[in-house]
Amino acid sequence: MSRCDWVGNDPLYIAYHDTEWGVPERDPVRLFECLCLEGFQSGLSWITILRKREGFRAAFAGFDPETLAGWGAPEIDRLVADPGIVRHRGKIEATLGNARAYRAMDEPFSDFIWSFVDGDPLQPARTDISDVPAKTDTSTALSKALKSKGFKFCGPTTVYAFMQAVGMVNDHVVRCERYEALA
Repeated sequence: MSRCDWVGNDPLYIAYHDTEWGVPERDPVRLFECLCLEGFQSGLSWITILRKREGFRAAFAGFDPETLAGWGAPEIDRLVADPGIVRHRGKIEATLGNARAYRAMDEPFSDFIWSFVDGDPLQPARTDISDVPAKTDTSTALSKALKSKGFKFCGPTTVYAFMQAVGMVNDHVVRCERYEALA
């Protein structure tokens, strides 16, 4: 199979690329999870997060925003001590704060997120990985909107990675077999 150059040979990365990355996701809890995990990835490699994803899901109650919104200091202390996740207090606190921001929204999270691409994945048809930007005007606008609603660890670069992961933009390069499948 022809894949995007960034995939490499790690079986976990290959499976993620071939089955998840860039597939349009509309489930609000899965979107919330992905946004939080992208925040945890900041400053690290994505493979680090993938390897710990099941640990994150267990530690963060499946990323259920309703549950996480009620958590406080005892849960933060427990999470900081959990070797199954990235134990960054600021990112943990941001995740719980993001759950409260999610719960306070006056529109469905999925509708809000997807409104930034008018409900349909962007199809930029990139020929080379060097053509893929780190951020875009759209990711900057979504980042600002999320921050205005109280979300943290969601800068324009993190948000663009989120947009790629959840299929808001098809950034598989055109020679990758997944590009056509998601076009």
